[in-house]
Amino acid sequence: MNPVVHFEMPYDDNQRAATFYATAFGWQMQAFGAEMNHYVVATTTPSNPDDGRPSTPGAINGGLFPRKPDWPGQHPSVVVAVDNIGDAIARVRDAGGEVYGEPMMIPGVGHYVAFSDTEGNRLSMLQPQTVACTA
Repeated sequence: MNPVVHFEMPYDDNQRAATFYATAFGWQMQAFGAEMNHYVVATTTPSNPDDGRPSTPGAINGGLFPRKPDWPGQHPSVVVAVDNIGDAIARVRDAGGEVYGEPMMIPGVGHYVAFSDTEGNRLSMLQPQTVACTA
């Protein structure tokens, strides 16, 4: 079974979005620059200092990405952890889903790719860096 480990949402203005979630929910927001595609990490729950993962069972953290006119399915979504991203891509396709491009390496995180399910919902999958990529 592959768990949901992260959420993502698009933004038009990263500062405005970060301020909203920090003010409304008390989330800690950390914006990155161009080297990380202007991603904003949203810490919603206390995390272990060793690996950055939530210390509360079942809780997840997330992030925000810049909305881009040529990207498909830019809506809030969840990220599913997988042991083998290549196998998971094949299972998504076999089940009738569509994978958006090839897996990309997120430094310090792992291999990531977005996909849609049979209902048109955008999700993503992540093979954590601690597992060797077999895409």
